[in-house]
Amino acid sequence: MGFARTCAVALVGVEGMVVEVQADLEPGVAAFSLVGLADKSLTESRDRVRAAVVNSGAPWPQKKLTVGLSPASVPKFGSGFDLAVACAVLAAAERIDPRSIADVMMIGELSLDGRVRPVRGVLPAVLTAAEAGYRQVVVPEGAVAEAALAPEMAVLGVRSLRQLIALLADEPVPEEAPEPEPPGSGGGFGPGAWSAMDPGGPLGPDGGEPPPDLADVSGQSLARRALEVAAAGRHHLLLKGAPGAGKTMLAERLPGLLPPLSRKESLEVSAVHSVSGSLPAGRPLIDRPPYCAPHHSASMAALVGGGSGLPRPGAVSLAHHGVLFIDEAAEMSGQALDALRQPLESGCVVVARAAGVVRMPARVLLVLASNPCPCGRHGSPLGDCECLPGTVRRYQARLSGPLLDRVDLRVPVEPVSRAELVAPGGGEPTARVAGRVLAARHRAAERLADTPWRTNSEVPGHILRTRWAPHPGALARAEQDMDRGLLTARGLDRVLRVAWTVADLAGHDRPTAEDVDVALELRTGVRRRARVAGSLS
Repeated sequence: MGFARTCAVALVGVEGMVVEVQADLEPGVAAFSLVGLADKSLTESRDRVRAAVVNSGAPWPQKKLTVGLSPASVPKFGSGFDLAVACAVLAAAERIDPRSIADVMMIGELSLDGRVRPVRGVLPAVLTAAEAGYRQVVVPEGAVAEAALAPEMAVLGVRSLRQLIALLADEPVPEEAPEPEPPGSGGGFGPGAWSAMDPGGPLGPDGGEPPPDLADVSGQSLARRALEVAAAGRHHLLLKGAPGAGKTMLAERLPGLLPPLSRKESLEVSAVHSVSGSLPAGRPLIDRPPYCAPHHSASMAALVGGGSGLPRPGAVSLAHHGVLFIDEAAEMSGQALDALRQPLESGCVVVARAAGVVRMPARVLLVLASNPCPCGRHGSPLGDCECLPGTVRRYQARLSGPLLDRVDLRVPVEPVSRAELVAPGGGEPTARVAGRVLAARHRAAERLADTPWRTNSEVPGHILRTRWAPHPGALARAEQDMDRGLLTARGLDRVLRVAWTVADLAGHDRPTAEDVDVALELRTGVRRRARVAGSLS
């Protein structure tokens, strides 16, 4: 009889749990049982593992074999357990020393010929192992750079099960022809076997395209200011205007205004993209705010997460710590749009299915763009609107009141005039505006240092009214709008949050009446005072 164990990770969304893979050999009729709430692809690993072991030159034990995945109550999905199952079986058959794999994390899929293939979710799986105290992990060769992002983790990349068996048995390591890999994927098996890769230093340029420059935008002074305020305070934004006015062009330049991701944020974003299988080739660490722009025909599952079995990350999670841009928002399903209301408040998506509950991060800066009516010319100088009044009302009502109440900034985007289009010099470049945004973020971070919040959009309204109250009388006009029913209580709180961001950009110690007027204009699109025009120029 023989018994051995090793470890793998079961992922549920982007959260993981360490799973002990146990193999037990007993006398009896040769059979292979896999227990522990495995899904179809994991159940099929019995055939993949048997073929991989035999084709790697190791004998398959002709005994009663039981492989258990513990804890048995946790659902297990995918083919990433193959490598752990194969090593546990070989250790139980005494082909390798059981002690050599007892405290080693194994992640990888096996081909029938014994090659080790990459799987999704390597980064969150290795981060889970690191948090659980594991310090050694075996992954496919192409996933070494991704796995090495986990702190204090020794990573071994292998091309085949034959190489791993030789290493664990202290035998000469055979050469294996590498599979074609994306450029820059890194990793690899070499002399020395275990080597701790230090991910703490700078990773160098990511090789991606530079973000579009805000200097390319002509005119649009109010919309440009709204982008700056949105980036500085992480305020959600609605751009409404005629087709061709520049709404998409403006939204595409917003990620370039956001501060670089911190190390923690980069790991969170990279983990989500690892689970979805969308990590850029050769760039295991995403260090710039992501930009996700789903088509307006996207379903609710594509937007917030879904799929068969346990859900996978949707667009709102792929845009975590970045920008989620929904163009032609009024054409999108109202049910899908309203599904964003909870993530916008909590910063995460909680999706319940029969197979379980999945929690995925979703702290995004939402940008909506919409035409004023089906023909796009309602209230526009481009021409007469052909839509009936009732049609216009129904079209604009597709963006529900509860969703719009969560959008701090609502800015009209007017068509650019010929004079603005041909004016020399253009507008401010992205780098200059991003510098002001970063300075405003630092002011807010210093003020919020002893709190759980990091940006003005996260601070509860009652805290802003009491602990960090604006100048006396600064909220007079906002309170008048609330009395007339133009602002809800939540709307008043959001105006105050925007006013704090405007004050941070201006270097004020607390919001003035002018800062509040700017916040009101950015929320309603209605100019409040002549002095506001000067502050927005």
